[in-house]
Amino acid sequence: MSFRSRFSSVALTCLTALVPLNVGLHAELAPPAAGSILREMQRLRETGRVLYLAAHPDDENTRLIAYLANERHYATGYLSLTRGDGGQNLIGPELRDALGVIRTQELLAARRIDGGRQFFSRANDFGYSKSADEALTVWDREQVLADTVRVIRQFRPDVIVTRFSPDMGGTHGHHTASAVMAREAFALAADPEAFAAELGHLPPWQVRRVVWNAWSWGGREWPGALKLDVGGYDPVRGESYGEIAALSRSEHKSQGFGAVGSRGTAEEQFVHLVGDAASADLMDGVSDKWAQWTGGAAIAAQIDATMDDFDARAPGASVPALLVVKRALAALPAEDPLLLEKRAQLDAIIAACLGLYAESTVPAARVVPGETLVLTHEVVWRAAAPVDVVWTGLRYTADGETVAVNRPLTLNEATTLEATRTLPASTALTHPYWLELPSTVGMAQVADADLIGTPENDPAYAAVFEFTVDGEPLAVRVAPEQVTRDRVRGELRDHLQVIAPVAVDFASGLEHFAPGQTRDVVVTATASRGEAAGELGVTVPAGWTVTPASQPFALAAVGDRATATFAVTAPVESTVARLTAHALVDGRRFDRAPQVVSYEHIPVQVLQPVATLTAMTFDLQKRGERVGYLPGAGDTTAEALTLMGYDVRTLTLADLTPAGLDGLDAVVVGIRAFNTMPELATQAGALWDFVAAGGNVIVQYNTNGGIDGAAVGPYPLQLSRDRVTDETAVVTLLEPEHPALAGPNRITAADFAGWVQERGLYFPSGWDDAYTPLLSMADPGEAPTQGSLLVAPHGEGWFVYTGLSLFRELPAGVPGAYRLLANLVSL
Repeated sequence: MSFRSRFSSVALTCLTALVPLNVGLHAELAPPAAGSILREMQRLRETGRVLYLAAHPDDENTRLIAYLANERHYATGYLSLTRGDGGQNLIGPELRDALGVIRTQELLAARRIDGGRQFFSRANDFGYSKSADEALTVWDREQVLADTVRVIRQFRPDVIVTRFSPDMGGTHGHHTASAVMAREAFALAADPEAFAAELGHLPPWQVRRVVWNAWSWGGREWPGALKLDVGGYDPVRGESYGEIAALSRSEHKSQGFGAVGSRGTAEEQFVHLVGDAASADLMDGVSDKWAQWTGGAAIAAQIDATMDDFDARAPGASVPALLVVKRALAALPAEDPLLLEKRAQLDAIIAACLGLYAESTVPAARVVPGETLVLTHEVVWRAAAPVDVVWTGLRYTADGETVAVNRPLTLNEATTLEATRTLPASTALTHPYWLELPSTVGMAQVADADLIGTPENDPAYAAVFEFTVDGEPLAVRVAPEQVTRDRVRGELRDHLQVIAPVAVDFASGLEHFAPGQTRDVVVTATASRGEAAGELGVTVPAGWTVTPASQPFALAAVGDRATATFAVTAPVESTVARLTAHALVDGRRFDRAPQVVSYEHIPVQVLQPVATLTAMTFDLQKRGERVGYLPGAGDTTAEALTLMGYDVRTLTLADLTPAGLDGLDAVVVGIRAFNTMPELATQAGALWDFVAAGGNVIVQYNTNGGIDGAAVGPYPLQLSRDRVTDETAVVTLLEPEHPALAGPNRITAADFAGWVQERGLYFPSGWDDAYTPLLSMADPGEAPTQGSLLVAPHGEGWFVYTGLSLFRELPAGVPGAYRLLANLVSL
């Protein structure tokens, strides 16, 4: 989490690196093991800084980050230009915005393991791109470059390491573009005239060099490359850097990147890109920055002596020496960014040596603006030290008010303070800052420029615990949390999040209207607080009508739900529109539909987007009534089929028997089902028998990793990585009169208008003669591919394999995707 105060931002960054946390940033200050304290002293002493830079979550080299942060003790950051929101999700149905939130948290979890820090630009992951030119066109090149310069000036790295080459193709266009940004930002970060209007408040910074962390697969050797063995052993952790890296990388669970640890020598290669070339070490020519400050060398020597004397059995014995360092640091330039960080690091180390535990808890994690907060603040000083520790006060960041405490702490005795505060009525609802404003395809829009580059929102509410240690001030900033007990998982923590007193939503996020049709649309209101009453309404765009204008509701208790039905009339022309819902309560408008994202490996995330209904107007015909759906990696195809009027039965592998499939007209298999359920390959014969008996099976895309193409259909396919990333690419109908295209909906080129992100992915590159390819398409400058939609008769029925990205188009409300799916199901 980031804070707007420069001191607090740095302090929390250091604290996050210092404290292993398993449910986000805990509100309490929990001391780490003594070995980790010594590691933090080493990082305090070291002034070298490295920024790793790439395009997506999972692009980073976690082994190198673990080595640099823990062996070399450098401040090591990872700048991911995107949040990975254009990818797929292996663990659940979340895509786009919610997926970006998941992957943000997975990166933060990874950094808590490997010791790095995390940064982002505003670039959206708009899907696979085949060139850097395309990526830098869809992104706002100048904005992404400005964000990269911003992070460089704030983090002030000595060396930038790119994951990809700016000059070599053959990879994702985002990858190459990230390296292009690094090379261009190298010069601009040091130019005071660059981005002066938006970044003029940040002092220029000259990076010494930019290098490419070249891949070594297959024993590849790069001429002139600098080599570094990063396969060492961390005695503090009792793990090799390869083992730490595997734990870190395994946090990318939504991408299925669980990794196995490695031990022993591991060589990394670095190819020079720009700046002063290194000959012997990545940090050649980078000096110890303590020497640049008057008195800095003496401070460095004092830190060295303190480390030499450090006793892991009695960490508190080091506090007097650390206070000497603290006083000396206070005499150095107050506004130097690196010194601000060092002061915060030192405070976190002193608190850790004292075993100082501080937390703020609340009875409930969800609060409403203007509501009273009942806070329990607790402090325990747990490690003996020859100093006096006094809890002097509390300062609440929302309004700046302070509370005097003035309680001397006694070793290992808890000191608590109960307080009631009012959450300001102006407090914003919890929602990721980069999603608050409408985004373009390529860029998020951020209202508060100070947040650009940071991984998360500021906490909704925070308290600063103020102490003195032998008269020296020490501040610890924490955010309140709710603490609960789970019988299996034990202690669970949920950070305070701000919600509306009434949540509104549509009963369905998608509705299909025939042209000119009037349909009932249901809006729900759910009470987050009791005694909520007001009016519900629906806002429609021009050409649509809604009656009545509003309807009253009254909710007596928390959790009560009311519904209101509105008659919505669509225009006669085919269109896709966005309708919004709202509640008026005591003159205030609430229009948010909360979405909770909950997985065990990341903190609970609350998103509160505007309540929106995607309303589609188009003609749709279908045949058949009962469809089975076999889930894969997660998509919303079942919901789309229900919306189309089918009776949908969700299947499991156990249902793949004649009895389990009896009564179905068709079966649709979810995306990546053969990837996520390897046993499906041996049980799919029941599906082919179902087809032979007159049924209809549609298999959506699978990746080609470890999959036998002969297993995904009754006739063999050769799966590949072929794809068409241009969602506007011309689509040619190869067999317009084929039953899959001719009816019951006549498919034309118009049905491929309005597609989002891509045409499709992982198309087969070869197939048995039994298949008929129905579509041809290509990205600019490439030869057409015909593997996006393959149909084969089999016995009395039909089999379809498609890599078209229906899983994206259906929830986006693309009419042509519905019409085509209806035809495939209707075969």
